[in-house]
Amino acid sequence: MHPLIVHFPVGLLCVALLLEIIGWSRKSNDMRAGITALVWIGAISSVIAAAFGLILINQEEYGGQTVTVHQWSGLATMTLALITVFALRSGRQALYRTLLFLTVFGVTIAGHYGALLTHGEDYLTSVLPFGNEKEAPTAPNPNLAFISNTNQPLNPKQIEDLNLEVRSILAHNCYSCHSATKTKGELRLDKKELLFKGGENGPILKVGHPEDSDMIRRVKLPAGHDDAMPTKGKRLTEKEIAVLEFWIKQGAPWPSGAEKSIYRVAALEPRLPAIPAATGDLTNPIDRFVNVYFQKNKIAWKTVVDDHTYLRRVYLDVVGLLPTPEQIQAFTADTRPNKREILVTELLNRNQDYAQHWLTFWNDALRNDYSGTGYITKGRFDITKWLYASLKNNKPYNQFVRELVSPSEESSGFIKGIKWRGTINSSQSTEMQAAQNVAQVLLGLNLKCASCHDSFISDWKLADSYAFANIFSDTTLEIHRCDKPTGKMAGRKILFKELGTINGEAPTPERLRQLAEFMVQPKDGRLYRTLVNRIWAQLMGRGLVEPVDMMDNEPWSQDLLDWLASDFTTNGYDIKRLMASILTSKTYQLPSISVKDPALLTAPTYVFEGMVRRRLSAEQFADAVSIVFNPVYGDTSLATKLLPETIKQEIPFPRASLVKNDPFLTALGRPNRETVSTSRTSQANLLQALELTNGAKFNTALKNGAILWKAKYPSSELIVKELYRKALGREPQPKELAVAEKIVGKSPSVEGIQDLVWAISLHPEFQLIN
Repeated sequence: MHPLIVHFPVGLLCVALLLEIIGWSRKSNDMRAGITALVWIGAISSVIAAAFGLILINQEEYGGQTVTVHQWSGLATMTLALITVFALRSGRQALYRTLLFLTVFGVTIAGHYGALLTHGEDYLTSVLPFGNEKEAPTAPNPNLAFISNTNQPLNPKQIEDLNLEVRSILAHNCYSCHSATKTKGELRLDKKELLFKGGENGPILKVGHPEDSDMIRRVKLPAGHDDAMPTKGKRLTEKEIAVLEFWIKQGAPWPSGAEKSIYRVAALEPRLPAIPAATGDLTNPIDRFVNVYFQKNKIAWKTVVDDHTYLRRVYLDVVGLLPTPEQIQAFTADTRPNKREILVTELLNRNQDYAQHWLTFWNDALRNDYSGTGYITKGRFDITKWLYASLKNNKPYNQFVRELVSPSEESSGFIKGIKWRGTINSSQSTEMQAAQNVAQVLLGLNLKCASCHDSFISDWKLADSYAFANIFSDTTLEIHRCDKPTGKMAGRKILFKELGTINGEAPTPERLRQLAEFMVQPKDGRLYRTLVNRIWAQLMGRGLVEPVDMMDNEPWSQDLLDWLASDFTTNGYDIKRLMASILTSKTYQLPSISVKDPALLTAPTYVFEGMVRRRLSAEQFADAVSIVFNPVYGDTSLATKLLPETIKQEIPFPRASLVKNDPFLTALGRPNRETVSTSRTSQANLLQALELTNGAKFNTALKNGAILWKAKYPSSELIVKELYRKALGREPQPKELAVAEKIVGKSPSVEGIQDLVWAISLHPEFQLIN
């Protein structure tokens, strides 16, 4: 009923608006009266729609952000509709028409979100010709091959596999409406006894007879039918329905005892696989594991990149800077066979440059910034000095984590979270922020769904999230489900009970100390797998596990991930040593690869072949322009008050990682850091193109640099050659030189120099890490 009542005022008000657009002066008195009646009826029905919306929410127990938007947009629209009526009655035509337009817009938004709730996210595409395309067939589960043979009784292993598949189908298609979180029609499908009990209309399956089972009848009904299930999202595929039918025909078997998770759960404990035998020049353990993977996937090793490509790649990855022409010349002329290993060691020992570059990655991950929400009101605290010193001194990672979870005053900003102004959702309390952020950054675990209700994408429950968040709380938290209090108080426990038991009665600092000590134990393999996966992803463009915040996903090489994590803990939790192992491997030195569709990088079918080609980050790009041509930022842009007192003596120029965010860096991908951000997209977009073309920050830096270069270099040829050497590390080709000189002009002009630098800075050879 509710969606129809929403559509009613939409139609009436839209007709009224259309007539108004035609022109009030052209209407007869009868038409004016008709429009007035339409507006009145539309306003009254919007009040009824708002009332039915409130009833729907309370009766059906809808929850989440969609409900909130729907509810408030509906109430706002109702208010606008009533004001529109009064404006019409008062004869204030300009105000009336404006309000009518806003009301139509508002009721459309409210109706859209209402339809999302009642009909699912595909409520539009499901009825369009192109939205009704038949789903491509999926590869059959090899564990369910026995389904084609119904003559033989199932063995215990086959029963377990079949039951797991059935529960997976129900979880992905039915739990959003029929589970502990939400129970429509008094039907739950997440527990054996409740599924067999059925709902308000009785049992939904007849054991041995799928043709007489209401579950099968409903999932086979066409979309749009009143009894069709599921009502939201995609319909079940023919393969999924066949599995359910086979399961019921076999007696709907359900193994006794503990249920196996329908989701992949990565092992917590560490594992040290044997290193494969060395072959030829493959002596680095990483290469030996990759060689096994290559052999399995029939991939041939390619020739490693040349010295120039490797030098630029490793400079950008370790210190975030371009090598100078002199450094390129010296390295390419070096004849030592181990010069690449020597280079890596030298770069990792540039502690200040290393810290200034990797500060960007950790600022993103630890939601640390120099300005933004909460800093002015003291509802948020930065950790910059602590973080910079930790990176500069290469603090062991176990100590790094210990100081984040059980913090000093300098490092407390991460788990304190942001104290938002006004009323907030209970899933965004500071304690829940701490739980979510620690789980995501340090354990590669998403608790955000389970902070509002039991998760639909994992086994984590609402009670688990609240028990973990309660460790960070000075008071006992009451559990809220979809922002509604349940009356139940949270306990206090660590997410993985195998690591230890928190003393729930201890004061908060002691609980945090216990949590930190439990988490950094060597037996917490998940903590260290998460870290090595993040470092691998930063250096190689794609993690061993993707997305990097979902460590329960399957890695493309479990042995390599496990070995890297174990080797990391065995050798002092040294991040620089880990980097050195990766950077000196033949695997890292392979030619980069590109992908047509970024989605392929996270697809289950992904096959590793080498480093993924990627664009410079916002900070790398700004620093590259600064070191090649002219500083993008001045000293006044530095967040001096938050940085170490000696910072100006430690930087070659004002590096972008040390300045407050601005439109230039935002356009190029720097996040606002109010939430955790553990990866950035490498895809170009329209906003970046506009900022690089017309942005004041970039163009001012180019103009000021052009003035200096015009005074320094007297000829166009000299300007072009010097710019190519500094920016691309090579001499220009004859055709490039001719075109570039034409841009600069026979007698160099400021505008010409500026145009040339702009063109080169957008050149793929400059923009990409190959």
